[in-house]
Amino acid sequence: MIEGLDVRDEKARLFQKDFPPEEFKERRRKIFNAIGPDACALLQGKPQVRGFYPFRQSNDFYYCCGVEIPHSYLLMDGRDQSARLFIPRFISDRGGENILTLEDADLIREFTGIDDVLPLESLTEYFKDIRVLYVPHKPSEDRAESRHTILHSNRLIALDSWDGSLPREQHFISLLHVRFPYIMIRDLSPILDSLRLVKSEREISLLRKAGKLSALAVTEAMRVTKPGMMEHHLRAVANYIFIAHGASGEGYHSIVASGRNIWDPHYYREDCIMKDGDLVLMDAAPDYHYYTSDIGRMWPVNGKYSLWQRELYGFIVEYHKTLLSNIRPGLTADQILNTASEIMADFIREYRFSKEIYRRSAERALEFRGHLSHTVGMSVHDVGDYRSMPLKPGIVFSVDPQMWVPEERLYIRVEDTIVVTENGVEVLTGSAPLELDDVESIMREKSVFFSNLDRILESLVSKDE
Repeated sequence: MIEGLDVRDEKARLFQKDFPPEEFKERRRKIFNAIGPDACALLQGKPQVRGFYPFRQSNDFYYCCGVEIPHSYLLMDGRDQSARLFIPRFISDRGGENILTLEDADLIREFTGIDDVLPLESLTEYFKDIRVLYVPHKPSEDRAESRHTILHSNRLIALDSWDGSLPREQHFISLLHVRFPYIMIRDLSPILDSLRLVKSEREISLLRKAGKLSALAVTEAMRVTKPGMMEHHLRAVANYIFIAHGASGEGYHSIVASGRNIWDPHYYREDCIMKDGDLVLMDAAPDYHYYTSDIGRMWPVNGKYSLWQRELYGFIVEYHKTLLSNIRPGLTADQILNTASEIMADFIREYRFSKEIYRRSAERALEFRGHLSHTVGMSVHDVGDYRSMPLKPGIVFSVDPQMWVPEERLYIRVEDTIVVTENGVEVLTGSAPLELDDVESIMREKSVFFSNLDRILESLVSKDE
């Protein structure tokens, strides 16, 4: 500790500053209303990380209290609407100024609104009087994770005859059944998913910042792109933008695909040289204070769209704008897609396609129902289902029209993250150029962040060779 430095201030910096205690209390109040006055809810925090990454709490746990302590547990008691945090002593024993311990209980209560902070070994005694306990049955996301990716990984582990270990949440539920067989276990995941679906104003503020960083990263990547660069150079540009502006890194592994690599929608190797005449697809977003974004843009490596690139990408950009103009609260995703499809059917009839296969691909695109895509929030593929209900203000999702030309192995898409407002939408990633002429104009500009990038890349390329 630096001499004269106030201990309280030093510990206070370990708390998040994005949400006041009142917002966490309101989230927990909604959980109490959902589980009823006779039940409790229990969340298991993430364990200590194995590698050299800093600890990142699971999204559900962070959403309910904002506490970033490994191996912590949050008990929310609907009977008296109290919240208790349980912290292991083996964390406290580590000491130091860079971790919160049991000795910081007063500060934890102050910054989170939690009613009590207790040692983990005392959790067991609180189960004595519990008869109904809600715990998440679905996995909660960690760094650069989405639920569907975790479930896919869990399925592969289950199929591995030399592994087959239970997912952590299932193991936790099994322990509860064995140790407290008299308790009825219910699923908390649908309740948390529903709460996380509609974002608060403070959440939207963080998503707005994450969206601007996504757009800035893509825009700077456009400015520096030229033939002979490696795909991963553009990812490096994005990571610099994210970390320089206060993010902890990527919200997911960035996609930078050029040429034929674009056909793979989740290409990740980024080990190819970008060539004159190719398109490049970029999809990148930060992990900014536990919130992320999603964006997709395609641009010509040489700075000028060819006729076929302008034709196909121009069509999908037009589709994108049509979708955006028809989103508003009170409508369902199907209604919006149907309206946009009718408008674009008229557009196709008037649009000049150079090949019949391009026209057929455009027509097939109108039948695809995934153009209004996944929710976005604490995870890039966030929890919560918005498609089964009319849209509400505060719902955030990606608009991602796509088309495929299998005869030429072409995949064309453009993506933005939007939040539904009272009157329509706000495009959170809208500061990245969308119109083709604007993209070409941006590519003629010098990067404000990477004025010496040409010299640096020339050195890198010569070393690679």
